Amino acid sequence: MQPRPHVTLEDVARAADVSLATASRALNGTRVTPQLRDRVLAAAEKLAYTPNAHARALAGAAHRTVGVICHDVTDPYFSAIAGGVMRVAGDNDLLVMLASTFRDPEREIAYVSMLRAERAPAILLTGSGFEDPRWERALEAELRPYLDGGGRVAAVSRHRSLKVDSVLPENRAGAAAMARALLDLGHRRFAVLAGPPALTTVTDRLGGFRDELTRAGVPLPAANVVAAPFTRDGGYQAMTELLTRGLTATCVFALTDVMAIGACAALRDHGLSVPDDVSVAGFDDIPIVRDLTPPLTTVALPLQQLGEQAMRMALTENTGRRRRVVRLGGEVVIRASTAKLG
Repeated sequence: MQPRPHVTLEDVARAADVSLATASRALNGTRVTPQLRDRVLAAAEKLAYTPNAHARALAGAAHRTVGVICHDVTDPYFSAIAGGVMRVAGDNDLLVMLASTFRDPEREIAYVSMLRAERAPAILLTGSGFEDPRWERALEAELRPYLDGGGRVAAVSRHRSLKVDSVLPENRAGAAAMARALLDLGHRRFAVLAGPPALTTVTDRLGGFRDELTRAGVPLPAANVVAAPFTRDGGYQAMTELLTRGLTATCVFALTDVMAIGACAALRDHGLSVPDDVSVAGFDDIPIVRDLTPPLTTVALPLQQLGEQAMRMALTENTGRRRRVVRLGGEVVIRASTAKLG
């Protein structure tokens, strides 16, 4: 049988009716039942699946390779963090293997399994975790034997329940500071463009913003919180939904800058001006938002520093029994996308 072009691990997993993580473990010879292993191997043989030659070549130099798993490297938030990781890795003559999960928790677990099999000395997990106990248990099951075997793991922006060394942006505090700043500008009617509710970053940022409004006696109606993908198109979609229902807010807070960019485009396409008709604020301070017209009000996070700190943490042995946690705060930057009322 001639090998099919571009047969992937996903094809094998689908044919065997198993998850990506299970398919990866079966092919790597790690923990799965004999029945599942036989099913995966049979599917791989039928599809003439060949493991990626480049990855196998890298395995020979695995002791110099660091695995970085992020949600979406095309997102400027993750690109900036990855830049910090690569700067420190380069200073230490390390190669970085970068993988995007596109916010698929099964794919993330599969990538961790693959990196274990490739004997990568360190794994960095960047981006929000998931409010999902089943996912947490599955990820812990992959990470624990890796850590016990001498591997090192560091995380960026992960939930506290993940028991590994972590660099945490102050998401809740940053969102609360943004609420205070917008209240100081005179706004009392808000809408929020939120990401998928299963993401811990959404829980923290939305919670911090809402709690601060509550302290000020300002309501945030549930109908004014719209969940959508953490992307430019997600922001456009959520803003369009608010406009279709009849927007009553004077200020829209997007939980990421890329969502805020989409929101501004939707407002423009509906003939509305930012900030004359509606103020818009974001979170992260990705580089492009300073050059928008108008430039975006946001919570500025030290994105490159997040990556640098995580990489340094992964390279430094943790001699204590507790996980190490470094917290980096954000700063509200008021720009022309938000108007002062009154």
